[in-house]
This record gives sequence, C-alpha cells and structure tokens, in this order.
Amino acid sequence: MAIDPADTRKQWLLSRDECRCCCSSTRPKILLSIAALALLVTAAVVIGASVGATRASARNHRHKRSSNAATFDENYNISWSGDHVRLLNGGLLADILLDKQSGAEFGSKRSYLFGHLKMQMKLVANDSAGTVTAFYMASHTENRDEFDFEFLGNRSGQPYALQTNIYVNGTGGREQRILLWFDPSLDYHTYSVLWNQYQVIFFVDDTPVRVFRNNSHLGVPYAFSQPMRIFGSMWNGEQWATVGGLEKTNWNYAPFIASFQDFAIDGCDPSSSPGDPGFCFSSGNRNHWWDEEKYRVLDVGQLDNLGSIVRNYTIYDYCTDTKRYSPVPPECGANP
Repeated sequence: MAIDPADTRKQWLLSRDECRCCCSSTRPKILLSIAALALLVTAAVVIGASVGATRASARNHRHKRSSNAATFDENYNISWSGDHVRLLNGGLLADILLDKQSGAEFGSKRSYLFGHLKMQMKLVANDSAGTVTAFYMASHTENRDEFDFEFLGNRSGQPYALQTNIYVNGTGGREQRILLWFDPSLDYHTYSVLWNQYQVIFFVDDTPVRVFRNNSHLGVPYAFSQPMRIFGSMWNGEQWATVGGLEKTNWNYAPFIASFQDFAIDGCDPSSSPGDPGFCFSSGNRNHWWDEEKYRVLDVGQLDNLGSIVRNYTIYDYCTDTKRYSPVPPECGANP
C-alpha cells in the first residue's frame, strides 16, 4: 500500500531568521516521523531508478567536470578562524571544525561570473543538531547576488535538510528546503551550481534539485553582472537550524567536522580580461561551454528527476507560502 506523506509525517517546525531562514513569521508546520523515513527510503528507490534510467542522457547533457585535481591553496584562502581549518592529503582535502568557540570559512581567491561551480563535501556525522554547513557563492557587495547551499544538522537518525536560497540585487527570500534521500555524512557527494545567462541549476550529484530561470521578461531580477566568490563554511545555527531552533547543539560532541574536496573551479573570471566587459558572455566567436544550447534548459530525464524531488522531498517552498507572499512571486508560475 502506498504511503501517504500527509498521514506519516510528524510536525516539523521551520523558523524565520533575518538573513538565513526560510519561513514566514507564521512558522509553517511541516511533518516528519519514523514512518516518514520509510517514505524517504521508498522515494529514494524511485529517484535512484529514475537517475539510473536517465544516466546516459544526463552524461550527454550534464555539466562538464574538470579532469585536473586542484589543491586548496591553488584556488582558495581561509577567510576566518584559520585554527579551525586543517588541510590534509597535500591540500587536496580541507576539514572545517566547529566548537563552542568558533566555526570557520574559506573563500576562493577570485570571483566568477557564470560557470559550473562545485564542491565535494562530507557532512557532520551522527548528532549534528544546530550546525550549519554551507557551500555558497556571493558577490559581497552592498546589493549582493548570492546562491546558497545550507545543510542543516539533525539529531541522530533523522535526515539532513538542505536549504537553498537565491539573492539578486540584495533581495533574497527565495528559500526552499528538501530532505536529502541519503546520509551525506557517510561519503563525499558533489554539490554544484550551473550558472549561465539562461538559468541557475542546483545539483546534488547529477540530480537537479532546484532551477531558477532567467525570467527578466517577467520583471524578475536575474544575476547577470556581479562576479561572485565561492565559499565553504560551518557555524553554530542552533537558534533556527534544527526543528526551528527547538533542538540545540550538543557541545559534548564537538568538535564537529565537515570535510571538503575537489577545489578545481570551472568558471569565467572577468579579471582575466579587464578591458572587455563582455568577456564572460558568449557571443560571436567567443563561446563558453555552459552557454551551449543543451545547457539552456533541463532535458526530459532531468525534469523527471526534479519533479520527483519536488514531490517526495520538499518540506518548504517560498512559492507555496501564501501567508508570506500574496500574490506569489512571478517566477513561481514559470516553467523550470
């Protein structure tokens, strides 16, 4: 018998935070229970089968990957709390440590405008409640652009939540949350953003979990002009991150450790051609692979996978939060 999510989930509270949260002040109630874990396993099988069935298509359409390994020092610097970052394996691996005193952050040495920006991560294991591990891009300007992956820790045995958000010209409020269909603390997984003139796609491994289309024709701002640096970080978010802040960080398990690898960057650095303001835009004889026609929309297999994610794993979507947005933002009615 099919499992009905509405009958199997337990109340899951999401809080509102001034900068890093995803919900309205009415605190929408979302459900999760042990029985829901069975739903997640069932849905994971569906996703896995779907991914396997479309693997050949995905390989043809998929974002390209750099074949050259890069060390941390080639492309990144430590931004703060250097004593909470340790480099291992000749700089091919970086650990961020979080304890009661501090977390840490590292950032790319250069800024990028469009490309395929990625990181392989292994998240905090066991009881990670209250911790937030992030992979994100930001312009760090007054009216910043920003793309966020934020992984919200959990009590042991509960699934990790992934929150994504998009800021354009200083305006965010586009939060979405999903439950991951695997344990991201057991092995490295690739989290990436494919960003071109047509769309921004958030990937978990080869599965698209979110698409933000260029809907400038609808009056929706799009990230066109501000190069962004790439960051990895971890900090204490116990005031909001886990069950709306009800589950606090258990410092007896500190230091919490998140691991990062694959420091190659495949993006356009506009400073490489400072006299050419259109350097990162494909035109004429200048073509960047991420602007090719096959990367301008999702293919059929990717659309199917995205639909499965939305149906089975979404626990919050700003587009359906009518208490927060009425009417809903115009991009919410556009096709991915």
